[in-house]
Amino acid sequence: MLGPSGHVDTFTRDNLPPAAQWPDFLLDGFEYPKWLNCGYELTDAMVARGFGDHTALIGNGRIRTYKELTDWTNRIAHVMVEDYGIKPGNRVLVRSANNPAMVAVWLAATKAGAVVVNTMPMLRASELGKIADKAEISLALCDTRLMDEMVTCAKQNRYLDKVVGFDGTANHDAELDRLALSKPVRFDAVKTGRDDVALLGFTSGTTGMPKATMHFHRDMLIIADGYAKEVLGVTPEDVFIGSPPLAFTFGLGGLAVFPLRFGAAAALLEQATPANMVEIIQNHKATVCFTAPTAYRAMLAAMEEGADLSSLRAAVSAGETLPAPVYQQWMEKTGKPMLDGIGATEMLHIFISNRFGNSHPACTGLPVSGYEARIVDEDMNELPRGEIGRLAVRGPTGCRYLDDSEQQQKYVRNGWNLTGDSFWQSEDGLFHFAARSDDMIVSAGYNIAGPEVEAALLAHAEVAECGVIGVADEARGQIVQAHIVLVSGVAGTAETAKRLQDHVKAVIAPYKYPRSIVFIDALPKTQTGKIQRFRLRTGSQN
Repeated sequence: MLGPSGHVDTFTRDNLPPAAQWPDFLLDGFEYPKWLNCGYELTDAMVARGFGDHTALIGNGRIRTYKELTDWTNRIAHVMVEDYGIKPGNRVLVRSANNPAMVAVWLAATKAGAVVVNTMPMLRASELGKIADKAEISLALCDTRLMDEMVTCAKQNRYLDKVVGFDGTANHDAELDRLALSKPVRFDAVKTGRDDVALLGFTSGTTGMPKATMHFHRDMLIIADGYAKEVLGVTPEDVFIGSPPLAFTFGLGGLAVFPLRFGAAAALLEQATPANMVEIIQNHKATVCFTAPTAYRAMLAAMEEGADLSSLRAAVSAGETLPAPVYQQWMEKTGKPMLDGIGATEMLHIFISNRFGNSHPACTGLPVSGYEARIVDEDMNELPRGEIGRLAVRGPTGCRYLDDSEQQQKYVRNGWNLTGDSFWQSEDGLFHFAARSDDMIVSAGYNIAGPEVEAALLAHAEVAECGVIGVADEARGQIVQAHIVLVSGVAGTAETAKRLQDHVKAVIAPYKYPRSIVFIDALPKTQTGKIQRFRLRTGSQN
């Protein structure tokens, strides 16, 4: 039963899946008042609790306290309501790299009662347009350094009619910032319900079409009061660092929600290269690091002799499976615990994790408090220990797709969330990753839908047909590999491959481009014309 709503614009509640299609929600131990605004809870409420002078955010040459962050977000919230007419329940898109301004804008929009859609700076106008269409977004707030694609999107989109710039460099020299400077530092956060949607987390799905996962105000606090509290044991003395984009729920939780919920600090990097990560850990005495296994491996390579990571107490790994050699090398070189975990955009954050004192190589660990997990077959029967099957999970968070038929057909069955991963469970109850059980390519922590890359390639005049798969790669876990049939008269040369790769980078986010291209005469297909990607993976094309 949904609680009361403070939304005037009822779009998100109207587009929740039918209650019969929801997973089971296990909410014991996660009690919140019926009226709840998570933006307020992470700022004003923290100041009221005595954290006003504590450092909240570090980035772009500035350190901001909780009081400064609260005042900043309240000013911006005033602008959204008074100057841009945002009503509770309206969707607001935010486009930025990881910096304090992005966090401030997200929090301000949340306080104003908006439903926020955070997006990555690498997305192109066509990709942003799909998101704006799906969520019916009318206002976008964009770092002025990233305006081109956003403006192009607005010109082509039926819903998006206003794009406003903010200054991500901390100089406050943009339209939103200038308006905010004239506003009061006090703002009465909109009275939203704990079951009002606060965030739409977009995931491309296996088709390349955007799917929006719907997360309530209470969900944003549950991930902190569950995983961050139980597994990480966050304290006000912690300093968080990491590379995942704030546009990913993994990054938003690890680099914003978790530290702000407990009076800790977050050091945000726009360019989170391995060398930069090592430097920031040393300079700011970071204690908790969030990134993917490939980044940890690169950090090990980037560490100079004598690098001091003694401040680090936890290295959290997620986004892809953590290979045992990376775990072992990290432990040998740093002596610091590495906690592997698995999360999903649909679940908001990590739901199975290793623990301090109970962490093992090639092992994902045990369910986070509040969650249950099991290994099941195609008919949802639980499998014996040691057998590989589908991972099913349920807990205080879960999948609610925005207006999507796959809610029941694919992700939720019999009250359980099916993550699309294959796992097995050892006799001691620990969960171990086996493989992805769908066609999603996971490369360096990014989820890439093969069909979307195929569509980009097929838009090039020299491509007749193509099939895209993920292939194993030592550095990135997987890379995108494209098997391409060229039009008659075009040679399959290195120059042609480079031309096609550059084309994909220009059409969709650059990280999705095929790092490997194989030119072939014909694609293996079924009698009905479907591409047999399994034959591409095995090298059998006849």
